[in-house]
Amino acid sequence: MLTISFNKRYFILLCMLFIYTFNFAQSKKPLTHDVYDGWKSIGAKGISDDGSLLYYTIDPQEGDGVLYIKNSSDQKILQSIDRGYSVNIIDNRYVVGKIKPFYSDTRTAKIKKKRPDEMTKDSLFIFDTKLGTLKKIANLRSIKSPESGNSSWVAYLLDTSTYKLPRIKKPSAKIDTVTFLSKVADSIIKKSIDSIKGKIPEEKIIKIASEASKKIYKNKDEDALFADDEVSGGRNTSNSYDLIIQNLKTNDKKTFQLVSDYYFDKNGNTILVKQLKHNKDSTTQNQILLYRFSTNKVDTIKRSFNEAKSFTSTEDGSNWAFLAEVDSSAKALQKFYKLYSYQSGQDSVKMIASNASKEITKGNTINDASGIRFSKDGSKLFFGVSTIRPPKDTTLVDFETAKLDIWHYQDDYLQPQQLKNISRELSKSNLYVYTISQNKMLALTNTEDEIETSLVDEGNASWILGQSNKGNRISSNWEGRTKMNAYVIDVMTGAKKLIQKDQYTFYQASPNGKFIIWYQPEQKAYFTYQIATGKIQNISSAIKQPIYDIENDVPDFPRAMGIAGWKEDDASIFIETAKDIWEVPLNNPSLAKNITNLNTKADRIAFQFTSLDREQRYFKNNDQLLFTAQNKTTKEWNLYLYHLSNQQLEQLSGEGFSIGSIIKAKNAQSYLVQKANIKSNELYVGNQLNQLTKLTDVSSQQNEYNWLSAELLKWKMFDGKMSEGILYKPENFDPTKKYPIIFYFYEKDADGLYSYKTPAPSASTINIPYFVSNGYLVFDPNIYYKDGEPGESAYNSIVSAAQFLSKKPWVDGKNMAIQGQSWGGYQVAYLVTRTNIFKAAGSGAPVSNMTSAYGGIRWGTGLVRAFQYEKQQSRIGATLWQRQDLYLKNSPLFHLPKVTTPLLIMHNDQDGAVPWYQGIELFTGLRRLGKQAWMLQYNDEDHNLKERRNRKDLSIRLGQFFDHFLKGMPAADWIKHGVPAVDKGKTWGLEIHP
Repeated sequence: MLTISFNKRYFILLCMLFIYTFNFAQSKKPLTHDVYDGWKSIGAKGISDDGSLLYYTIDPQEGDGVLYIKNSSDQKILQSIDRGYSVNIIDNRYVVGKIKPFYSDTRTAKIKKKRPDEMTKDSLFIFDTKLGTLKKIANLRSIKSPESGNSSWVAYLLDTSTYKLPRIKKPSAKIDTVTFLSKVADSIIKKSIDSIKGKIPEEKIIKIASEASKKIYKNKDEDALFADDEVSGGRNTSNSYDLIIQNLKTNDKKTFQLVSDYYFDKNGNTILVKQLKHNKDSTTQNQILLYRFSTNKVDTIKRSFNEAKSFTSTEDGSNWAFLAEVDSSAKALQKFYKLYSYQSGQDSVKMIASNASKEITKGNTINDASGIRFSKDGSKLFFGVSTIRPPKDTTLVDFETAKLDIWHYQDDYLQPQQLKNISRELSKSNLYVYTISQNKMLALTNTEDEIETSLVDEGNASWILGQSNKGNRISSNWEGRTKMNAYVIDVMTGAKKLIQKDQYTFYQASPNGKFIIWYQPEQKAYFTYQIATGKIQNISSAIKQPIYDIENDVPDFPRAMGIAGWKEDDASIFIETAKDIWEVPLNNPSLAKNITNLNTKADRIAFQFTSLDREQRYFKNNDQLLFTAQNKTTKEWNLYLYHLSNQQLEQLSGEGFSIGSIIKAKNAQSYLVQKANIKSNELYVGNQLNQLTKLTDVSSQQNEYNWLSAELLKWKMFDGKMSEGILYKPENFDPTKKYPIIFYFYEKDADGLYSYKTPAPSASTINIPYFVSNGYLVFDPNIYYKDGEPGESAYNSIVSAAQFLSKKPWVDGKNMAIQGQSWGGYQVAYLVTRTNIFKAAGSGAPVSNMTSAYGGIRWGTGLVRAFQYEKQQSRIGATLWQRQDLYLKNSPLFHLPKVTTPLLIMHNDQDGAVPWYQGIELFTGLRRLGKQAWMLQYNDEDHNLKERRNRKDLSIRLGQFFDHFLKGMPAADWIKHGVPAVDKGKTWGLEIHP
């Protein structure tokens, strides 16, 4: 009896708990469009080199964020700084960064249309975590510190100048009457307006102006007319500012005036300072200074130049190099730069190269846009040389000369692509090397071969890698990839050797320069070329798993899964497969070993290497390799650590989270990890990846709202194969009710089951949290494609999913809709020509006519779109002339008479991916046929909306559109009547009048 009584009480308790939880969920309010601006998320984050300190920002989407600085050990807040950002931790003690102006101040300044130089500037903050002191300095222009992080020095440029102009009394000057009267008038107006500010009667204004005029006439001194400009120091019109260099540990400071830029060497031993002459003081001059911290000595290493740029140094700062232009006038149309170098101990800089150097072919000059670089060991200096381009003929009258682009069938690139890449083209150059110990300069490439180069072993190797696609570029317009040639180029002699020709691949050198490796897509294999022997071998033949994307569903070769890394001395390489990670010894590839090896027949676990050190080029024998791994069946994520020392794989975590980012302290076992699922997106900290402590609680902001859940559903498609997708349901989901449902899709999103969804204004697609919170279900199905049948593939996946879900008792099968953008927008446009089961549809940036889109231009890049249809996403797999039937079949435009579904189109007039006229063709076709259609065209907007004001507008319209057609709510004015052009900017049609 006691057991029965206990069970009854337990049952009653559970029922009460369920009722309470259900009622609590029911009482939560839905998300509104007003929540977006204040919705917070984790922004920048970092950890000190020793792992003792960490920081992160919590930022609203619009407004002022907060920077938090904490101890890693106990997560105690050491300091919070409103609007802090761009943070750096120096010497494991000092936290420095910038403070933004108040968002409201910036907004007000924009409303008043203030110039950039009139806007409130950033401030600098320096927080000493040991003393707990916080210092703020206003008017910050920039801040820098040594890259290595091992120095206590910091430098900051202030947007002010303390430079004082010398007071030189100008002699009186006779001026003509017209000039004098003009200046008198200007002065009277200026002084009158400045004095009265609306507080003095009009008759007094006249008296003040008259007195000012008489005074100026009496002085007859031109300087007196502009006395306001003669304040000591004057206005800073030379783009030069005060630079403060400070040692945070000792508080030693040095100030330089008239500074335009400055550069630390990597290790923080020196700082180079570029000073500019003041345009009102002839005693100043352009000069370059070098301040060496160990000696507290400042050397002037270069004077009297017009411009200097491309500053670079060896890691220890013992050698600096830069380009300087010294000969031309300020308005010269052509400027020729010279290469200079300064080594410790020299009296002055040394000119290394110029267009007059004998090693530089006549008609060429140093390219100031291609940059210069030392090898890591400092023994070599690399720079670019290019052909001298003729200047523009200024004698030609612009309005009398033709303006046009000439398209030629033999051009490597179409004119739109050429125009997009002008700056890249201008920076192209032939690579030269200067060997410092030999005082020798050598050309490594020439203009004719058009070879692009990569330094090997950070420039230390005796060779460089060259690649060229010359002769193969035109075909890339429809093949989507380019055949490449590979060269080994000797740094000491300039001799080049062709090692591979016309391969669909990109080549890369091994970290220590012993091999060149490439993936051959036709053979689905990796090959290496050994520098010492010239031997080429297939290194992946012993790997017993696909090393390529087994889910490839475009009519092209599948991509390689990738390279996870290398072992020291190029001893072996780690290759990712569709499942595991394999280690391949390069001296004997037949001994390839699966180092993860956790896959079973039931589950496929996909491993991926995660780098914890961006500077690490290879692994040592005692290193550990970190892998993220996803179970492709359950979509769960895990972390694994592979120990190279004992060749053991260790599982670190297996929770219901996705791994966003992992930051490791440089010199300690301390980690900062961001983990997410549909309910949270937080930071964690710890000394071990399997023992992390939650650091933030940003997700608590959603507690007052009707949130959402995510679950994986599987169903059988029309072709008999299984598919999967994510169903999003509201927190207050009631299985006894019927919910309208929106199907959103692109290609395959099911792997994102554990992703967080942020309420935010829409750039193009529905915001899932908003719609689910407001009583919708949203389903995101995977789509599986067949070559030549992209439209029917979408039908097979999406409509089968709709039929499957419409049978659920909690789905309102009479109120279903679809929405997608870009490729998703195309699929929406196709589906409304194939079925009438959807009550409304939203199509963003859709291709409606594949026959015209095939030869269209992607205006963002200038590329012709043919490759998309023949080889990539559009998946036709043939030219327009080979399979015209497939282009017609898959084009919604030719099937519009079948449409019965109301369609909302968004296509913007600056779309850089899908030509804007595709949306117009779709809209005008539907309009001609008397179908219900609307098109939103956001002015000067791209493929996806960039401006937040437009995103907010689209979010409201998407909500109104689907609310009207799926929930029966009254239509907004824009849905009923549109917005006439004469009312543009006065009304937006968002009002709802029942």
